[in-house]
Amino acid sequence: MDTLHVNADTKTYPVYIGEDLRYDVNRFLSKTYTAILIITDDCVGSHYLQDVKQALAHDRVFTHTIPAGEEAKSIDIFYQLQTKAITCGLDRQSLILALGGGVVGDAAGFVAATFMRGIDFVQMPTTILAHDSSVGGKVAINHEQGKNLIGSFYPPDAVIYDINTLHTLSNKEVRSGYAEIIKEALLGDADFFHELINQRLASLTNRQLTDHIRKGINIKASIVEQDERESNIRKFLNLGHTLGHALESLLGYGKWTHGELVAVGLLFAIRVSEKSFSTNLPFDELYTWLKNNGYPLALPVIDPGDVLSKMKLDKKAFNSEVQMVLLQAVGRPSMAEVDDCALLDYLESFFEELTHRN
Repeated sequence: MDTLHVNADTKTYPVYIGEDLRYDVNRFLSKTYTAILIITDDCVGSHYLQDVKQALAHDRVFTHTIPAGEEAKSIDIFYQLQTKAITCGLDRQSLILALGGGVVGDAAGFVAATFMRGIDFVQMPTTILAHDSSVGGKVAINHEQGKNLIGSFYPPDAVIYDINTLHTLSNKEVRSGYAEIIKEALLGDADFFHELINQRLASLTNRQLTDHIRKGINIKASIVEQDERESNIRKFLNLGHTLGHALESLLGYGKWTHGELVAVGLLFAIRVSEKSFSTNLPFDELYTWLKNNGYPLALPVIDPGDVLSKMKLDKKAFNSEVQMVLLQAVGRPSMAEVDDCALLDYLESFFEELTHRN
């Protein structure tokens, strides 16, 4: 088992990564709780909920299952979860345990952050994508106008990552998770990036998967530790997300995975970076790796003006100017404001390039 520690401003919390940790979850809880509410989704719950519930040595363990998919990060589900916590008699000495992917972690974490003004919660990620969302303490639900617009900074008390729960993931979900790992490598480690683009996702071993997740979390943790509340360099973690989130909103949450659209966003960020800094970046290498590993890269016809409007709703926008994370080189990110006219040109040429390549 690997153990990392995230040293955020508000608290230091452990990240445990290993095999079959769900059978020994009680060992990783730092204290005794008056009650525990496990929140999961209907896909993950059918595989792992009973394992976790039986492993908790506690006589007041409650469970609540939400629908799988991004649509569950809604105000209605949030209200249902608050009602469940109240009716189960949770108090300020209780725990919420998020068993699932990023949707479960975000929704359950926001419930924990707001129930009785904040109670403990533990992340038990069951997707590769959630290696990113479970570390860093950002929790949220969506609004119909944009993703994660209602939320808080609220770090977990621990992250318990059972690698064996990843074996039930579809190829689509594996691809989604690895887009975020690629993002972290682009931000912080050129050698790691080149290691990844020489890896076929279909032939991953447990050891490789653990190593890649550990490296990705380390890169993210090193940034979060310097800027927990996203006032400065933590914004770098949104590389690829300005376009990715806009496309999610336009195409409908859940129709493409988050990671698939972040992958497209990474390609776009690289193209804008090349034009902004007159530099050469590994666009072709990344595009080839994405294509060889089955990422969907053919977007439907989208009006660049509609995309721009969504990008301006992004949380990083400032005075209605779109701020993008760009790369001066692999491992050298920077923030840049991109004016509307230039951004429209970049979007049009990028969409034309994707159409031509596909």
